[in-house]
Amino acid sequence: MARLRRAIAPAVIAAAAFAAAALVAPAPAAAHGVALVPGSRTYLCYVDGLQANGTISPTNPACADAVAQGGTQPLYDWFGVLRSDAGGRTTGYIPDGQICGAGTTKYAAYNAARTDWPTTHLTAGSTIQLHYSNWAAHPGTFHMYITKDGFDPTKPLAWSDLVSFWSVTDPPQSGGPGAFNYYYWDTTLPAGKTGRHILFIQWVRSDSQENFFSCSDVVFDGGHGEVTGVGGNQPSPSTSASPSRSPSASPSVSRSASPSASASPPPPNSSNPVPGGCTATWKTNPIDWAGHFQAEVTVKNNGAAQLNGWTVKWSYTGGQGFEGAPWNGTLVTQPPNVTVRNVDWNKVLGANASTSFGFNGTGTAPATPPTLTCTSP
Repeated sequence: MARLRRAIAPAVIAAAAFAAAALVAPAPAAAHGVALVPGSRTYLCYVDGLQANGTISPTNPACADAVAQGGTQPLYDWFGVLRSDAGGRTTGYIPDGQICGAGTTKYAAYNAARTDWPTTHLTAGSTIQLHYSNWAAHPGTFHMYITKDGFDPTKPLAWSDLVSFWSVTDPPQSGGPGAFNYYYWDTTLPAGKTGRHILFIQWVRSDSQENFFSCSDVVFDGGHGEVTGVGGNQPSPSTSASPSRSPSASPSVSRSASPSASASPPPPNSSNPVPGGCTATWKTNPIDWAGHFQAEVTVKNNGAAQLNGWTVKWSYTGGQGFEGAPWNGTLVTQPPNVTVRNVDWNKVLGANASTSFGFNGTGTAPATPPTLTCTSP
C-alpha cells in the first residue's frame, strides 16, 4: 500500500444533512465528479457552507465571495464542473484564467486567483491516495497536473502554469455511484515542491466527449493532509505549516487537526495502562461534521527501557468506522474490534517518550472514549 505521513480526506457529509439539502436546493445536475482528496474548490466550499437545515452559507471568505457572485446552485452541484464536448482538449479549448470553472459561466466564480480557498497541506514526494467522486460513473482516464515551481496563486491560472505528472485509467471505486463514493488510486507527488500550488485533474471519458475539471488548492509545507479554511477554521492568506519528517503511514484524508480557538472542548481522554510499558490515550478533536469525527491517540512509553514497537486495540459499540486509513499508524484490523500498529518512523520509543496517530471516523464520536490497550513486543 502506498504511504503518506498523514492522510488526506474530507469527511463524507451526513445523510441527514444531505437529505435536508435536497429539500432546500434546486434539483442537482445529473453529473458527475470532482476531487474529494485533495478536495476541489467546489467540494470543500460545499462542505464549508452546508448547514444542518440544508442551506448553504460558507464561512470561508473565498467560498462566500463565490456564492455572492454565482449563487449557491454551483455548490449544490459541486460535482458538475464539466464540458460535454471537451474530448480531452486543454489549451485553447478552456481559456486561460477559466480552467477551474471549465470555462463555464456557472462555475466562473471558482476561477478566482486568491490564497484563501480551502487548502490541503501536503508533503512533496509523498505517496497519497487520491479520491475522486463517482457521483456518476464513467470509463475514462484521469490526467493529473500540478503548477510549476514559482507559481503565483494571486494570478489567474493558465495552461502554461501546469505540468502533467500522473494519469490513471479506470481506477477502482469505493462503492456505487450516486452517493459520496469515489474512484481511488495511489499517486506519488512531485518532489521538491514548496509553497502554494494548484492540483488540477481532467477526467476524460472514453465513452463520450464529456470531460470533468477539478482544481484543488494545496500547500507543500510538510503537512499531513490537513484541510484548513473549512468550517470556521480559517487560515491567514499566507498559510504555512511547519515542515515535518517524511511519512510512512498509509494514506487517508483528514480535516485540519488545528481547530479554531472558539471550538468547544474535546470529550474526556481515555487512558489505560497495560503490561508492556506503554499507555494509550484517546482524544476526540473538536472538529466534526455530522456523521463524521476525528480522533487522536497518544502512545506513551512509561517505562525506563526503550520500546521497539507498539500496538493499540479498542472496540466500538456504536457502529463507528474509518474514513480512509489512520495517519502515523497502520490499521491492522477493522471495526468493531480495531487494531492499530506503529509505522516505521515511530516504532521506537525511548523512556518517557510518546507519539500519536490520528484518523477520520465515520458515525458519531463515542460519548465515552473507548477503553484502549497498548502492548509492545
